[in-house]
Amino acid sequence: MRQVEDLKIVIRLVPLWSTGILLSTPLAIQASLFVLQALTMDRRLGPHFTVPAASMLIFLLIFTPITIIFLDRFVYPAWQKLTGRFPPPLQRIGIGHVVVALSMVVSALVESKRLKEARKTGSTDTMSVFWLVPQLAIIGIGEAIQLPGNSTLFYQEFPAELKSTGTALVSLFVGLAYYVSVALVSLVRRSTRWLPDDINDGRMDSVYWLVFGLAAVNFVYYLVCAWFYKYRGLAKVSAEN
Repeated sequence: MRQVEDLKIVIRLVPLWSTGILLSTPLAIQASLFVLQALTMDRRLGPHFTVPAASMLIFLLIFTPITIIFLDRFVYPAWQKLTGRFPPPLQRIGIGHVVVALSMVVSALVESKRLKEARKTGSTDTMSVFWLVPQLAIIGIGEAIQLPGNSTLFYQEFPAELKSTGTALVSLFVGLAYYVSVALVSLVRRSTRWLPDDINDGRMDSVYWLVFGLAAVNFVYYLVCAWFYKYRGLAKVSAEN
């Protein structure tokens, strides 16, 4: 009977887990496409140094831990004092959905501006590569909100014997998101002219809008799953988590 009940708990969490795949897909898309953008932008930093295109990913890696520290030290304790409870993981994940989707909007707007400048001037380095910082920073903030939220949700809700499995599920949907991103980019390249070899002849901004659309649909799906999900008597998440 215990094993049957544990299986029921896991099955109830599967819909929420599945939303994490498309939640992490924007991160995978950014990791694939931002380098192509950076290569066509002005990467000069002074007269003798050129910023390596791939190194711009450092801004995502910087903003993620900074956001985690800021939330854990200031935002969540303040929330706990005002409401009497630690922010529930479902709310944190939902906010992460919104922030990650917002990063795709910023990415599309920046790419649209870059394309316009490149086509107007005929030059491939009219915009500074640091225009990419906002989109990388926002998606880093989104990951800092949703990944700990997902880890907390699965760890606290999985049966005691399966805690490690619950934690591993977060890494699993992140890994699957990279496969989805590869399939999505391949499909776009085969079906449209948005991603040619020379991205100045394409519409990478449309790719970002497409991913934003998928993220929006996924968010609605998440809201439905979260609405019907009931915590197993663990609605309050301790500050240690």
